Amino acid sequence: MHQLFRLVLGQKDLSRAGDLFSLDDSEIEDSLTEALEQITIISSSSDYQTNNNDQAVVEICITRITTAIRETESIEKHAKALVGLWDSCLEHNLRPFGKDEDTPHAKIASDIMSCILQNYNRPPVMALAIPIAVKFLHRGNKEWGHGICRTTCLLPANYQADLLADHTEVIVKSDTPSICGLVLEAS
Repeated sequence: MHQLFRLVLGQKDLSRAGDLFSLDDSEIEDSLTEALEQITIISSSSDYQTNNNDQAVVEICITRITTAIRETESIEKHAKALVGLWDSCLEHNLRPFGKDEDTPHAKIASDIMSCILQNYNRPPVMALAIPIAVKFLHRGNKEWGHGICRTTCLLPANYQADLLADHTEVIVKSDTPSICGLVLEAS
């Protein structure tokens, strides 16, 4: 892992987290999977939901990682770690505390979902993501469900049926059946 990621994530050093943006994307690209794995460990700690410093470090690092993935077009290389982090969010509270206040894990899930689902045209990424996306139809909020269903509508036709076939029942029973119905009709 890049030395700066090691410092920021290893010591949860918020004062240095912003320095990650001074690095070239290509300089950190080989470190992204390991950084995502470290974020999964940090965000799974028992005190993460109450530790503002750790939350801020994770948020900054996720922004830097997803930017580097997009700019280096390396989603396939890091998809397993991204999906792993996204899946780990399901083990935590995703329901808002207040009217519009997302939980720390809901914030992570939203950022990761956005990065992953922007790559709907990459079937290997979607093959990893769709099973987790389906889990979020029941655990997340309606906005997530609509985003997931819209994205599955965009999957290339030759992959769509295969990716969705095992999840038909869950999709139909989700909170977004009208949009998901379009997906199922298309497949």
